[in-house]
Amino acid sequence: MASSAANFLAALSLLLALPHFFFGRYCHGQGDGGGGNGVTAIYSLGDSITDTGNLVKEAPPGMFETIKHLPYGVTFGYPTGRCSDGLLMIDFLAQDLGLPFLNPYLGKNKSFDHGVNFAVAGATAVDPADRFNLTVPVPFASNSLKVQLRWFKDFLKSTYGTDEGKACVHLYSSIYSLISFRNRRLNPLHSLLIPIGNKIRRKLETSLVLIGEIGGNDYNYAFFGNSPVPEVEKLIPGVVKTIIDAAKEVLDMGASRVIVPGNFPIGCVPGYLAMNAASSEPADYDSAGCLRELNHFAAKHNARLQSAVADLHESYPGASVAYADYFNSFLTLLHNASSFGFDAASTRKACCGAGAGEYNFDWRRMCGFAGAEACAEPSAYVSWDGIHMTQAAYRAMSRLIYHGKFLQPQILSFPEKYDGQAQPDSQT
Repeated sequence: MASSAANFLAALSLLLALPHFFFGRYCHGQGDGGGGNGVTAIYSLGDSITDTGNLVKEAPPGMFETIKHLPYGVTFGYPTGRCSDGLLMIDFLAQDLGLPFLNPYLGKNKSFDHGVNFAVAGATAVDPADRFNLTVPVPFASNSLKVQLRWFKDFLKSTYGTDEGKACVHLYSSIYSLISFRNRRLNPLHSLLIPIGNKIRRKLETSLVLIGEIGGNDYNYAFFGNSPVPEVEKLIPGVVKTIIDAAKEVLDMGASRVIVPGNFPIGCVPGYLAMNAASSEPADYDSAGCLRELNHFAAKHNARLQSAVADLHESYPGASVAYADYFNSFLTLLHNASSFGFDAASTRKACCGAGAGEYNFDWRRMCGFAGAEACAEPSAYVSWDGIHMTQAAYRAMSRLIYHGKFLQPQILSFPEKYDGQAQPDSQT
């Protein structure tokens, strides 16, 4: 009997060691790139601030049709599907983490080994079908956060629900069954063995998930439809709840690092400044020439969102969840434009647009349309097309946020400094 018990314990030790060796070597891999905090992949959900080519794959008619053509992408010499002259913040973040650029989810024959970009230009946080009595015009069918979250889940299931992943689960199940057959009292081992085979959770443990920036278009479409600020403020609770619910879903799936960005100070954006120029009085502007009421509105959204992100820290103590302060990082850039290499006299002027004047922006002749022209030096401008920023501004923003004090708390570290010499694929 003693010999039998000793043999069983020896066999049990071997069985318990085998899964960790097998899973670590064959089911989880040996490490596949990256270096910042062990981040091996980035998954991004959002709108045009982050979209690297999803919208152009759908090719909807309307105002975003122009991003398929020059001058969008002019810094590279070709369009890439990004709403800028060049790279976006997400591109600089990926580079700094030692990862390749994120390919758009709707792209064909693309590598998704190090993450996927699900963001779509024009997307809203709240799905149009879920707005109930809040009627806000959406200029085209929006691939909302709800849709992007579904894409995210579908991708993970189809990619990590492979035969390899199933084999790992079956291995643990078989070991558990063998142990249980020999000694029924070891049933608690099941709860330890089976979850280790969940490849989705293991992948997310070494990944970074960005939920946004999103929500800006929910407000943009309302403001562009001439809704007054008090009316648009009614959208804030629903928008914030939708963003936080999405964050909770990815955290429940096993995400260990999640970043939730806030909104920009939209009262400083050339498009909004031009749209409100005729109806605004001198007292409506602050010392930086931004519209006070619109910035106060954005600050209300951000305060509510930041508070909700703080609540996630308590609900998910094992995860790292951070708020990215786009609002104050942008104001820092604006107030110190010269030190960042920008033309201080052009911080409220679009590089690409029409109408000249103080903002070089005309809703009827936006960048890419007949009559609009791009400036000779985009790197001297903060705004690219009156709505989106230039590559130079996105680079500065990325440094301020991810390498500075505007990621709260700081949950990232970077393996080394990358020079950003890579180029994205053409989307034409």
